[in-house]
Amino acid sequence: MSSCILHVSDLHFGAGSGLDDSALEQGIRALIGRIEPELVVVSGDLTHHGRPAEHEVAARYLKALEAPLLVIPGNHDIPPFSPGRITHPWREFKRHWQTTDASYSSPSFEVVGLNSVNPWGYQRGRVASAELDRAASQLDRAQPGALRVVAIHHQLAGAPWRLRKLPLARRSHVLTRLADAGADLIAGGHIHQATAFDRREFEVLDRGARSCVLVTAPGLGRPRPGRRYEVRGVLVHSAVEHTLTVETHIWQDDDWQLAGTRSFPRSA
Repeated sequence: MSSCILHVSDLHFGAGSGLDDSALEQGIRALIGRIEPELVVVSGDLTHHGRPAEHEVAARYLKALEAPLLVIPGNHDIPPFSPGRITHPWREFKRHWQTTDASYSSPSFEVVGLNSVNPWGYQRGRVASAELDRAASQLDRAQPGALRVVAIHHQLAGAPWRLRKLPLARRSHVLTRLADAGADLIAGGHIHQATAFDRREFEVLDRGARSCVLVTAPGLGRPRPGRRYEVRGVLVHSAVEHTLTVETHIWQDDDWQLAGTRSFPRSA
């Protein structure tokens, strides 16, 4: 297939029922071998409690995929409720990934990672104005024709039945800033359900406003196995000149099933 991004989220190592499935581990390797992604984007919640041992296992798992990685934190990747959550929330994450706002540039993709985790708020995320300025500056440097992607953990919009998983604070402001900066795709996680839709499907825009596709990955770990609506899965993002395609792959019966494909027109 054309150059693509494999988007995974919410691994939740340490939950007891997270990624402890050897068949799924081999399945991810097989999927990477089949689609040959240019980049694997991991949009947070690598761990369940943010403990050092969980970060060790998660980093070992991801680096063993032997694919280029862009990894950002989720709200579960900081220490549990303790002074450490405030005094050194990113210490263990940075020990493995160096930064909480990774980026990636190539002729095909310009990817900006945003850290939306709020140590004071936990479930509801936020993005500082300085981070939005940084994202806009990097998106502006994208090579002609490159798909401009923003990776963020907390959802800007999502499935309506997860009412307790509040969206990103100031989401309208954040979406407007990123779309105006040229973002073609905003890729998140957090809600453990797959969604994909164009901003124009829910927001009235002035003529000439840029399209911007919002997606959330379904999640790989299942910390609460009995919870409905939470399948294990990944997204695959690819783009040609005028079209962005989002595929949802779910893990069933020890194999990947293509659950859906959506194609969106790209802004000029």
